[in-house]
Amino acid sequence: MTTIGEGSRVMLHYRLVLEQGFVADSSGDEPLEFVLGDGTLEPGLERHLIGLEAGTRKDIAIAPGTVFPFAVKAAVQVLDRSAFPSDMPLEPGMIYEFNTPAGDAVPGRIQAVEGDGVTVDFNHPLAGQPFTFEVEIVSVEPAADFDNAGMEGEG
Repeated sequence: MTTIGEGSRVMLHYRLVLEQGFVADSSGDEPLEFVLGDGTLEPGLERHLIGLEAGTRKDIAIAPGTVFPFAVKAAVQVLDRSAFPSDMPLEPGMIYEFNTPAGDAVPGRIQAVEGDGVTVDFNHPLAGQPFTFEVEIVSVEPAADFDNAGMEGEG
């Protein structure tokens, strides 16, 4: 049976589960398909997939700071309430997506709402938190099987 290695095409279901049981991210109903090493998953998560094969289910405990860096104070900012749509509810703990001037989407977690000030933490939502990376490998194709199958023009 084929095992996952660098360049393998992998199809899997995954969940990132915090200690309290909150699912921070998941593949949802459809499995995620990607090539190991293409940047779809964080390298710190990918390394836990190497050697697994189709049909494998595994729960991997991820220690704080090993995949996502620890939080830094400079990433916590106070924004004016007017920077948000007036009908948008702002509650501590909620994660919102912000757009940078370059057009990139950046998640920010609301820490506090005090008067006209909204404290937003732009550290990665999993920064410094332990979590479990739950995976179910649906299929694995070795790199050679799809490299020569009309993949030119992708990437």
